[in-house]
Amino acid sequence: MANNFNITNAVAQDMADAFTAALDAGTAAIIRIYDGTQAADADTAVGAQVLLAELTMSGTSFGAATDANPGALITANSITSDSSANATGTASWFRMLTQSGGTTIADGSVGTSSADLIMNTVSITSGSIVAISAFTITMSEG
Repeated sequence: MANNFNITNAVAQDMADAFTAALDAGTAAIIRIYDGTQAADADTAVGAQVLLAELTMSGTSFGAATDANPGALITANSITSDSSANATGTASWFRMLTQSGGTTIADGSVGTSSADLIMNTVSITSGSIVAISAFTITMSEG
């Protein structure tokens, strides 16, 4: 296994743009927010975790990749809030799909800081509005 594999910034940007293209393969990508322990990886099915909220991304989920120095940065376009949360719980992770009921593309952690997806609060109450104000992903280079 490689121990010191590096890619250029240009390749990192191409990979970030390819991620966006994969996510945008459906009608509009969605972000599902769950409680409990995050799945082992994005290929692992959701188990007993409770779906707390589902938010819809823009038809083009992220803008074009830019140089994050180091790495490539993609910033989400507008994300439509969930006007009525599915359940009450503490958000701990999210999964991104090409569309409702679509293909899983990625997942990550949720928190108020030091997480992949930052929210104002991770305490979600059934029927409440759930919003994401900003979301960025960095593709590593080096």
